Amino acid sequence: MADVDSSKSLNGLLNGIAQIVYYNNSEISEELLKNELYPDLSQEEFHVLLEKMKGLLKSIASADMDQAQLEAFLTAQSRKQGGGGVSPEQAASLSKFWKSQRARVRESLLSQSRWEPGLRGLSWRVDLPTSASRGQPVNAPVAVVELEMGRTGEDSEFLCLEFDEAKVNQVLKKMAEIQESIDRVVHQS
Repeated sequence: MADVDSSKSLNGLLNGIAQIVYYNNSEISEELLKNELYPDLSQEEFHVLLEKMKGLLKSIASADMDQAQLEAFLTAQSRKQGGGGVSPEQAASLSKFWKSQRARVRESLLSQSRWEPGLRGLSWRVDLPTSASRGQPVNAPVAVVELEMGRTGEDSEFLCLEFDEAKVNQVLKKMAEIQESIDRVVHQS
């Protein structure tokens, strides 16, 4: 019976860590986890267990381990000497947690790593203005670029840019330099 309670407490702790770290649930706190799941542990013992499980979950999540990788990782952790390793019960709980939460944790990590606001759309055209603001005739074409940007769940914002021929050439040159840098990195790998 003690093993069942221990397993339930550890599963609750892992889910609580995920709520705090990956799902940004502000209602869950370390204090709540300690009081609800491990009231008999001292604050120091609980903190050691919490940090150990956080570190293991971070390693598992950052590597996005599949089941074979997870098994190898947990086996290696089980064989560690001293307090750094995991017990077979802890390994089983970690495996069960990861099997059920892998997709959700991965999606959370992806959404946290996206730049905001994101580019939703881009349109462009070339215009030939008929006159300048002071009434003088202008025959030089301009490129008009419209960027649609926005954050997830919010309305889009639009940014309109005008480029003369010289600015278009500068942008193209910079893009070519970026492509060359990417190519160098890719070919070195």
